[in-house]
Amino acid sequence: MKHLLIVYHTQTGNTGRLAEAVRRGAENELIEDVDVRFLRAGEAGPDDLLWADGLLLGTPENFGYMSGGLKDFLDRTFYPVEGRIQSLPYAVFISAGNDGSGALRAIRRIANGYPFSEVQDPLIAKGAVLDEHLAAAEELGMSLAAGLDAGIY
Repeated sequence: MKHLLIVYHTQTGNTGRLAEAVRRGAENELIEDVDVRFLRAGEAGPDDLLWADGLLLGTPENFGYMSGGLKDFLDRTFYPVEGRIQSLPYAVFISAGNDGSGALRAIRRIANGYPFSEVQDPLIAKGAVLDEHLAAAEELGMSLAAGLDAGIY
């Protein structure tokens, strides 16, 4: 059994909607041997990262950066897991008022230090979260879970 950790932060609910869609995809009935843990950033900790074989990170874009909640998760978990995890496959989903590039750049910079390995293109939902964004989020969750299930990651 592989383990997929989904960690997200939301305030207005937009990133939460994306996160729920990511979760639906990861828990698709076609995925047989992947256990999903779905947590808000404030609830997730080092033990969750040590449990995980794959990671999906979700954040709103705040002031051209990731949310403080997701940054806090990354800050709280870095040293406790340092040297204790292998390269963890991950992907990112962002609800952005602008272009999301600042949030993505910051996450990628921090992810390199863990080490996390980006295995899927990021999903950046610009503006209002539309059905097309939710469909892409569901596909993102399913793709990462399927990769774990198939032993690709």
